[in-house]
Amino acid sequence: MIADAVHPSPLAAWLVPDEAQRAHVLAAVAEMWVEHAMFYGEVHLVDDLSAASVCFRRYGPLPPPTDYANRLAALAGPRADRFTALHDLLATAQPSEAHHHLACLVVRPPFQRTGRGQALMADLRNRLDHIDVPCWTATLPIGQRLLARNGYEPDQAITLADGLTLHPMRRSAHRSSSTTTAVAHASCQNPQVQRRQ
Repeated sequence: MIADAVHPSPLAAWLVPDEAQRAHVLAAVAEMWVEHAMFYGEVHLVDDLSAASVCFRRYGPLPPPTDYANRLAALAGPRADRFTALHDLLATAQPSEAHHHLACLVVRPPFQRTGRGQALMADLRNRLDHIDVPCWTATLPIGQRLLARNGYEPDQAITLADGLTLHPMRRSAHRSSSTTTAVAHASCQNPQVQRRQ
């Protein structure tokens, strides 16, 4: 699912220029990070498996996936250096304070603009407000509007090669009495969110 959603993006094309290999490599690397999130974060899906979010609880130092360098080299081949460069840039931009890291929120192309992404964001907002921690993410320009609508504020952009930019965004910690109502409203109109922890 993650590979399907990310495949058309300029980030995917930069990570894996060979279109014939792109879907396979993206799926393999995504599987490694989803596995890691099952231990150090959480994975949330809508019930028809058309959208997902992957988060990490960065409340202290977080180790990389087991045998990360060797596994990445085996999965990504000659493009492993690009995944490593992306990982290092994001690590440098990460806040030093304890926070929730929204690593990715994806919706498969046939289901985009149907409210699924907003349902996942509302569910995440509800959980974050209950534990009162900030959240950080980095997005392509296409994701900025959804994040801004959910209280995320932009930070300095990260520039990769060829003019490709990622936009870090942060949502401050706060509690909201209206959050539960917002989630209930989103859930009534969209597939239910399932949690994998």
